[in-house]
Amino acid sequence: MLFTYGNADVIKRFFMAQSIPREGIISNTLASFFSICYYFLMESRKGFPIPTKLVVAAIVCVLLIAIAATSFFSVDQTESAVVLRFGEYVRTVGPGLQTKLPLGIERSYKVETAVVKTLTFGYRATDTTGTALTGAFINPNESMMLTGDLNIVDVEWIVQYRINDPRKYLFSIQDKETTIRDISQSVMNQLVGDLPILAIMTSERTNIEHDAALAMQEIFDGYDSGIEIVAVKLQNIMPPEGEVQDAFEDVNKAIQDMNSLINEGKQYYNQEIPAAQGEADKIVSEARGYAAERVNMAKGDTARFEAMRKEYELDSETTARRLYIETMEDVLSDESSITLVDKSLDGYIPLQIIGGVK
Repeated sequence: MLFTYGNADVIKRFFMAQSIPREGIISNTLASFFSICYYFLMESRKGFPIPTKLVVAAIVCVLLIAIAATSFFSVDQTESAVVLRFGEYVRTVGPGLQTKLPLGIERSYKVETAVVKTLTFGYRATDTTGTALTGAFINPNESMMLTGDLNIVDVEWIVQYRINDPRKYLFSIQDKETTIRDISQSVMNQLVGDLPILAIMTSERTNIEHDAALAMQEIFDGYDSGIEIVAVKLQNIMPPEGEVQDAFEDVNKAIQDMNSLINEGKQYYNQEIPAAQGEADKIVSEARGYAAERVNMAKGDTARFEAMRKEYELDSETTARRLYIETMEDVLSDESSITLVDKSLDGYIPLQIIGGVK
């Protein structure tokens, strides 16, 4: 059986590629194949009839190839894939080789979920990391802000985020980067506008980073954006160029010198105070030892005196004589300590030579 000229118009209307929607159930590959079939059918009108079995076999082969080619897809380790069926969300799959319904019935959209992305504000970096300030292009439309004390300050910062819900990320926000930038600028302008310029440049930097991250995350959660803020980091914070900037640089230098002197004073304090405390403890310990020694000696003398007093009361005359003799023995026992001379040196007795008085 052959396709003839009479039924070629029917095939043209049914199989022609222009009649098949590009985003419909049939894939573009299959639509292209039908266009080729139509071409061969049109050629058959010129006297080259094509057997029906050959056409059917070709259609079946190409259809099987198209089904196999559109049934599998791979997902990288840093990605997740959202699968849609006729445009409706079906599931989210992780890394590896995955399957789906072929011929465009299900479509997959890959999203980087394991990668921390970075956006710069106030400048555009030219290095490989995308965050360095050296050689960057300044964008004053993002960085110029009004502070709480009505000063103008140039704030440059970066926002690091990751995608924690691919489905929300794909379908909740249309222009994703613009939305992130608008929210970040709004939050940063609000925080800077509530603080004086000196606090922004010095003591409140860490608080601004923390509060900005929390405020941005709250807004993104309210939008069901599927975005998780990892960190907000302030880069350069500078006043406008000119005399104002020079004055603030002098202030910063003075603050640094002050902090340096404070640290040196604390270091000296930490060195000297423990040493002085140790010396004081040593003196106190020695004083306590000396006091204990003197007290013990006094108690011993007191006890000895009390013992002698009791003996004296028993026999006062004998005790007094004994004490006198013992005292004289102690005095005269040292030969070098006694030399007897008279006033005019007439009766000098050489006791040292004689050997002492018995």
